[in-house]
Amino acid sequence: MKTIAVVMAGGLGVRLWPRSTERQPKQFVHTLGEGTLIQNTVSRLLPFLDLRDIHVVTTAALAHHVSDQLAMVPTANILKEPFGRNTAPSIALSATVLRQRYSDDTVMVVLPSDHLVSNVREFHVTLDRAVSAASATGRIVTIGVMPTRPETGYGYIQVGEEIPTDNPVLKGILRSVSTFAEKPDSATAQRFLDAGDFIWNSGIVVGTIGAIIKAVDEHLPDHGPLFHLLERYIGTPDEAEMTENFYRQMRSVSFDVGVLEKDTTIGVVEGSFGWSDVGTWDELYRMSMKDGKNNVIEGNVVTLHTTNCLVSGTTGRLIGIVDVDNLIVIETESSIMICKRGETENVRDLVDVLRRRHIAQHL
Repeated sequence: MKTIAVVMAGGLGVRLWPRSTERQPKQFVHTLGEGTLIQNTVSRLLPFLDLRDIHVVTTAALAHHVSDQLAMVPTANILKEPFGRNTAPSIALSATVLRQRYSDDTVMVVLPSDHLVSNVREFHVTLDRAVSAASATGRIVTIGVMPTRPETGYGYIQVGEEIPTDNPVLKGILRSVSTFAEKPDSATAQRFLDAGDFIWNSGIVVGTIGAIIKAVDEHLPDHGPLFHLLERYIGTPDEAEMTENFYRQMRSVSFDVGVLEKDTTIGVVEGSFGWSDVGTWDELYRMSMKDGKNNVIEGNVVTLHTTNCLVSGTTGRLIGIVDVDNLIVIETESSIMICKRGETENVRDLVDVLRRRHIAQHL
């Protein structure tokens, strides 16, 4: 059973502005510990897969970051979108290109580049189960994570009945999906946790190349034919131009909404491997080590009578914080962002305002 990976690295990470920008999104930025998020993602895969079988899909504008930060990844393994159209076209393009290099029964593990995993061994165990399930059943399989709190920043999967397989190793492992749920409010998140059959959606998708292409054909009939037309140009001098032409005809849609939520054959494998989606400053605060005042401090920062704050500076300029509680303060060379803790999902709205005001130099 041949297995390959595709790391999705074309997102802009706007909720982590101003550290994450359009020119250098969060997956290419140091956030916690050693290495950038994308470097750590690829490192996690290396014990599980050979380097030559790890691919990265990103936009043409960001491809140089991949080359710079992942010099060990072969150049041919960096797949380029002309521009972002969300995850459905990204995954479909990857499957279309890689179909020219691998057989249709090759299992493709698709995963985001900007997540954290604290238990790598258990992560590999879960990946192995999902790969085996996808290969044995021909289904697309998602990986869900057992929730530890009523989180409002993640999507959820409601787990259904067990899907029987001929593989005894998978007994009790592969289950059906009852429903996909978008990010809930606080009350709904608590209800999901109490119900016991809702798990976090990790965004990791596992399926054979053939199964993924078939699902796109069935559930995205406006996209599928374009990718089949594109196949004849893969590896030719016209590939980049034709990819851009076809992308301009596609709507932006996520793989979850465009494919998974419509497909009644999707399976899910549950895991518990210390997973976090580094999507907001609130999430970074939650994951970081705190001082005696419950603050997370990075950079040249002096605080007085300050509690429960995240204050981060990268320029060396002195940041003084006095008599405040529950604030996020982020300083970069060009911008300062101040937000109430618990409200950092709204940073996306602030970025939209800046974009409408054409303040491009700060984005």
